[in-house]
Amino acid sequence: MEIEAKAYQSSDTTGTAVGVDISLRRAPAVEEPAIQIDRIMVAVDGVHRYVVSRLSRIGRACDADDVMQDVRVAVWDGVAKGRYRELPGIPFEAWVQGVCSKICAAHIRYELRHRTLPLLVDFTTTESSPEVLAVVGIGAGWDSADACIDQAWAQAMLDLVQRSVSDETWKLAVSSLSGPRHYGPPSPQDRRRWHAVTVVRQTAKTISSALNCHPEPGLSVDGLCRCAAGCLPTKVLRRIADAIVRPGLRGPDRSMKMAALARELGVTERYIAVNIGFARQLYRAAWRVLQHEANRPAV
Repeated sequence: MEIEAKAYQSSDTTGTAVGVDISLRRAPAVEEPAIQIDRIMVAVDGVHRYVVSRLSRIGRACDADDVMQDVRVAVWDGVAKGRYRELPGIPFEAWVQGVCSKICAAHIRYELRHRTLPLLVDFTTTESSPEVLAVVGIGAGWDSADACIDQAWAQAMLDLVQRSVSDETWKLAVSSLSGPRHYGPPSPQDRRRWHAVTVVRQTAKTISSALNCHPEPGLSVDGLCRCAAGCLPTKVLRRIADAIVRPGLRGPDRSMKMAALARELGVTERYIAVNIGFARQLYRAAWRVLQHEANRPAV
């Protein structure tokens, strides 16, 4: 996601303006970021409470990790590619706040625009009562029951996701989605439930991407592995899966690759390290789906 901070960009002029700092006339070199990475990470971490507050207004505080990941990538791209211009009297943190605000607004618009499938409705055993149709969305702007997504596919998706996560994660996610909303400062248990929902949602996105890949019959193992890495839902997770999980790096080789990815993505090496396990879990889920699709006999 590219965030254009137009308010901080000065227009190019052919003449030399009196009293204008010459450093504003050109973007910083890619290899020499204008802001040190430590300051970038501190500024990004400083908007976390704001993200949680914005998303809580629509009951989607569980998406905070996803949005924060988008903010990290967008801020790093803005600095590394020269979209951020330092102006006198305007702190870097204010620009990060503006980037964060735009990303939160885009995420909220997306969530409010897209219909979601309730996690607890078993379409294979539930009758299409008016109450169930109302939960799914029929009658709330939908033309008819025919507009509902295929019921068998929905149940198959839920089964695949449930088998791809731990029992504890699944139960925490269900309790978060089905329990009453909690307003106020989040507790440690709230954070655990939000994390579980994030894991379930990211797993569902990964499996959905894998189902849409349609690998060619006879595709090599290496080709399937690359496809599986490309099915992960975020840029950071895709790069970790492709660069570390897929080749199975260990020891010094992994450490060197982690440092390279941290510089490339604008995150800390610790952030890369803590996401390797999650990337491996999603990668394996995508691999199982792709392998099954590749081995399915042609009709």
